[in-house]
Amino acid sequence: QVQLAESGGGLAQAGGSLTLSCAASWRPYSSHVLGWFRQGPGLEREFVAAIRWGDGSTNYADSVKGRFTISRDNAKNTVFLQMNSLKPEDTAVYYCAADITGWGFPQIPDRYDYWGQGTQVTVSS
Repeated sequence: QVQLAESGGGLAQAGGSLTLSCAASWRPYSSHVLGWFRQGPGLEREFVAAIRWGDGSTNYADSVKGRFTISRDNAKNTVFLQMNSLKPEDTAVYYCAADITGWGFPQIPDRYDYWGQGTQVTVSS
């Protein structure tokens, strides 16, 4: 059964850091893309970052470039999102997602095939 399990959300102060983890229940293929999305209150789900499992290439939303880093641990089938210099506008439910088609670096939620349950991140000012 394909599952993605997020962890690591919580409360942080502005300027602080949090690290999210997402454990996949399968061993991703080199072509698979694992990504992070977020959805703030009353907002649409938006792309944050993604990583291609095989070569580790990454893609980021402009709003998080230079502050967030996505990485993976091949041995643990886990992807991480290191979030630094957090801002109140980063407050959202963060979702891990997997695209198993292997085409490009999708930033549209509909392009992803599997989703985690989400983890809340709250940044206070």
